[in-house]
Amino acid sequence: MTQIDLAWGAGPSERYEALAQEFRPVFARIRATAVERDLARGLPHEEIGWLRDAGFTTLRLAPEQGGFGASLPELFNLLIELSEADSNVTNALRSHFGFTEDVLNSSALEWRAVWLGRIANRETIGSGFSEVGEARIGAFSTRLTRHGDHWLLNGSKYYTTGSLFADWINLGGTDENGQPVGALVPRQAPGVDVIDDWDGFGQALTASGTVRFSDVVIDPELVNPPGGRFAYSSAFFQLVHLATLAGIGRAAANDVARLVRERTRIYSHGNAPRVSEDPQILQVVGRVRGAAYSSGSIVLRAAEATQRAYEARLDSNPERLAAANAIAELEINQSVNVVTNLILDATTLLFDALGASAAKRGLGLDRYWRNARTISSHNPRIYRDRVVGDFAVNGTPPPAQYRIGTSETTAEKVPA
Repeated sequence: MTQIDLAWGAGPSERYEALAQEFRPVFARIRATAVERDLARGLPHEEIGWLRDAGFTTLRLAPEQGGFGASLPELFNLLIELSEADSNVTNALRSHFGFTEDVLNSSALEWRAVWLGRIANRETIGSGFSEVGEARIGAFSTRLTRHGDHWLLNGSKYYTTGSLFADWINLGGTDENGQPVGALVPRQAPGVDVIDDWDGFGQALTASGTVRFSDVVIDPELVNPPGGRFAYSSAFFQLVHLATLAGIGRAAANDVARLVRERTRIYSHGNAPRVSEDPQILQVVGRVRGAAYSSGSIVLRAAEATQRAYEARLDSNPERLAAANAIAELEINQSVNVVTNLILDATTLLFDALGASAAKRGLGLDRYWRNARTISSHNPRIYRDRVVGDFAVNGTPPPAQYRIGTSETTAEKVPA
């Protein structure tokens, strides 16, 4: 059945249904064992392999480059569908799709060609940017230093989402002169130790733990070209989270509808001889579904802004380019708290349509709220409305990037 048939609304393009049909059988297989994996803490190595084999990781590459030529709205709609199956898998691939945007936007033609080829060859990329500890905002404690005809990498990263499943780790560090530098590191290289120590109560299967690097030899061609990440990266990465939330909402809506349909026990003070006919229960189901529908619609509208930002990369006018990137960031910021509140409320409200048996761990209904709450804790949403308000009142553009670390004042108080 199409999204329209299911009342989730039309996809973002005329060809979307044909594109989605390529992957829906894989999504269904992933969905079938999602609760079992959550209960057993089974990491989705196999499931990510299914997606890779189906070419899902090549979505953004043009057909002549070995991909599907998906637009950003098409990609984000597919991420909603994948998140409906298992939000952990979406999060594990977030860095891969972000790096793909880096490659598509790069002006370093030789480097771009190499990595387009590797992505087309179904190689995947994980994350190695975030650090914990005393590193200052905008700096990395991870070091890349020149050593003869190669580089040596030393340091530690955390929140390395997806790296345990990936072929490469994309990371940021500091060189011997204190300047930022990035590189791609083979996950299986000597001196790379990927540790599954992420202990969050949600998104537990994303392998978002520690990676340690000890004298890892990096060939010069694996050092990223200068220029930083793609201009709309902040908007893109946050929109992946919103698409994931929208998918969680869809899954929660489908589950509560199914469980109400199947339920035979009623309360004496209810309104009908069957729960499936009780108007108050049906109202709860409708509210959960409405939250999922609205969230998906918001995500697809915001995805149009990221597509405009991507297309603006070819604009020779720097002011128009900057405006397109700023508007994309603002549209996502305007969406964050709305989508987050809708899904956090929906994943709590669904229990009101069911009895106490809905709390049984075997149903896995608690994972929806746990996963949504964990995703919503990234890149704190409390700052988003202020950024939007500052633009609306004062015309202040949003920050291009977000960083975390210690301030200079805090760092001065930390003993050596």
